[in-house]
Order: sequence, then structure tokens, then C-alpha cells
Amino acid sequence: MAEKLSAVKGMNDIFAPESAHWEWLEGKVRHLMLRYAYRNVRTPIVEPTGLFVRGLGEVTDIVEKEMYSFEDRLNGEQLTLRPEATAGVVRAVIEHNRLYDGPKRLYYMGPMFRHERPQRGRYRQFHQVGAEALGLAGPDVDAELIVMAADLWAELGLTDLSLEINSLGQPAERLAHRQALIAYLEQHADQLDADAQRRLHSNPLRILDTKNPTMQTLVEAAPKLMDYLGPQSLAHFDALRGLLDAQGIAYRINPRLVRGMDYYNLSVFEFVTTALGAQGTVCAGGRYDGLIAQIGGKPAPAVGWALGVERILELLKAQNRLPATPAPDCYAIVAQAQGQASVLRVLRVLRQAGVAVQMHAGGPDGLGSMKSQFKKADASGARYALIFGASELANGQVAVKPLRADAPGAITEQTLLPLSTASDWAAQLR
Repeated sequence: MAEKLSAVKGMNDIFAPESAHWEWLEGKVRHLMLRYAYRNVRTPIVEPTGLFVRGLGEVTDIVEKEMYSFEDRLNGEQLTLRPEATAGVVRAVIEHNRLYDGPKRLYYMGPMFRHERPQRGRYRQFHQVGAEALGLAGPDVDAELIVMAADLWAELGLTDLSLEINSLGQPAERLAHRQALIAYLEQHADQLDADAQRRLHSNPLRILDTKNPTMQTLVEAAPKLMDYLGPQSLAHFDALRGLLDAQGIAYRINPRLVRGMDYYNLSVFEFVTTALGAQGTVCAGGRYDGLIAQIGGKPAPAVGWALGVERILELLKAQNRLPATPAPDCYAIVAQAQGQASVLRVLRVLRQAGVAVQMHAGGPDGLGSMKSQFKKADASGARYALIFGASELANGQVAVKPLRADAPGAITEQTLLPLSTASDWAAQLR
């Protein structure tokens, strides 16, 4: 007997009814993006490793510890399963010169990969939805993206989501803050944990985002980046706040909000919840005006966000906001194998008319008894049973029997209908 194989740890198989929840959420996202005039982009899940080293930052946790990187054994190329999608979207926009005729609003959906310790809301293959606005510099598009996310929460019926915002300013401002921050932390080096000591000179801003409770007092007293921002950066942040205020979008300024990638500047933001434990961030993003030039394109501003699909689904589940399990409109009960050709022909007509039908199918031992078929029809959740008995088929008819007392539809009691006019009465079954 062959060895049993299992999925890679932290990478999950998804079946119905859970997969139907994914499809439902994806449909909501597509309709939202259409209303905001964002267009879909699909990029490869494998990219050159250098794209992420250059784009995300060589000393970020993602690049240092979490990427699935490997050498292509055919040509020696260094490749990586994408840990996030923004760098790939920017690479694609540059490669195909998509900004030649002006700014672009794009969105994506798909799997990402990070080698992390699997836990609730954090997996090694996880899925994101992202929105990116490229070629637009104003705070108005920052606000648009935040409002769009808020509109999605409202459409999904989600509560217990709070918006946190901050400004990271521009590189020169961050450099001045960085120097002050390093000097401050060096004065308190004995209070730094091992992770903070490792980051002290390579990425000190990330120390401000520590979850270590023993360092919270130290971090709270650290120099704040906001105090180092110049007039233009402050004006951008103030304009964003004004636009959010005008839309009634509540927020909290979090001076420790820094994000995990080096490419961010100016506005950064996160939507967080208290309902998912440690994995409280469900949507995050910000402005990354330098990334396009950093990856090799002509300098252009950009801003975007990404949400974690698994975390949104967990939150929907926790708040009882997931839709009911979808069920077929009808379940076709077939008495004899000799009638299967006629049954298939009628079901095809019904399906072409928009009726969802699950057909009972047989096996080596035949179709099974009518009683067992009725049990399966009831278990399917279908509103109607289509009974293709021997006498019904002989008379060119099908018996339609309601299976749910509260089922919508025009047929309320068992009725015989002609097979020849199925397209005419199909609408009564929906």
C-alpha cells in the first residue's frame, strides 16, 4: 500500500460549505471594486527573489525568515513564492508600461506564502485581496481606499473593526528620526530583548511595533516620528484626516504603527479587531511612493491595501455574518436507468434557464430505491424534488414535489408538469 500523503503544514484544503463562503466573499469584493472603478490584475505566484529583497527590504522579517525561496534547478535562477502581492503588481506595471497613459487603479485576489508558525488566522499559504492605486499622489486617493474598505465592512455586516492611522513621512524625515531613535535605544540597551537588539541598527523602526510587554514603557517614551515630519508630510496627513472626518470614518492616530515592509512612506493604516486574538489586523496598507523607482520604473506615487481573506472569514463566522449554506433548487429522483437520457435532456433545459439541479446518479448496483433517493433529496437542502418515475416518463411528465414548507416558489403542492415545455415552467422552481 502506497504511503499516505498529506498537505504541507499550514496549507489548507477547503471544501464546501466553507468554499462557498470564500466564493461569496470574493463576489462581494468584485462588485465593490467594480463600483470604485478598480480593475483586476493577476500576477504569477512565483517571482524573482531579488524583487522582494529589493522591494520589501533586506532586513525585514519577511525576507530574513519567512520567504519560500529556492533555486530553479534548470537554470539556477533564484525564485520565491510571493509573500505579498504589491511588489509583483508594481513589477508587472513597470514591465508592461501600464502607466504610459495615466494612473491605474488595480485589485487582485490570490494566495501568498510565508513560512510562519501556523495558528488561527495565520497560515503558510494564506490569501489576500488587495487594491492598489498607482500614479496618484494626493491624500484623496488614500482616503478613497480607506473608505472603500469601510464600505466593504458595512456591506458584509461586520462590526468591531477600528481604524488606526499614522504618517511615516519621507525618507529624510525618517532618517532623522531613526538617528534619534537609535541614540535613545542605545541608552536603554539593557532593556532591549534579543529581537530588538538584532534590529537596533538594521531596522530600529520595527522595534516600536514590538509585542513584548516588558518593553512597552520604553517604547512609549521613544522619540516619535510625527515630531520629525516636515510641513509637506504634515499637510498630507492633515488632509487625509480631514477627508476621513468629512466621511464620518472614525480613526485613532497610532504613532507606533510602522508596517512590516520598508517601502512605505507618508500615510499608513490598519483596520484591527479585538475578536481574533493575536491576529487582530485584518486589513492594512499605506502609501509607497518610492517603490516603483526602487524596482526600476520611472518614479511615480502609489498607495494600496491588502486584507487577509482567512481573517475576514473568521471574523464573519465569529459575528454570525456568513451566508446560509447554498442548496440546489431541485433534486432529480430517477426511478430507472432506462430513463436517464430523457432526464438529462430535461435537466439541461432547466439548468440553461437558471435552475440549479442536483441529479441522483447511480453506481454499479443501480440507482437505489426511491425511498433512499428521497432521503438524499431532503439532505441536499433542495426546495423541490423532481420525480422521474416510470409512469411519469411514459406520459412525458415529471412530478414536482415541494420539500420545504417555507420554500419560495410558485409550486406549493405536488404537481405534474410536461417535459416538453420545461423551459416555460422552469422559472417557477427558482
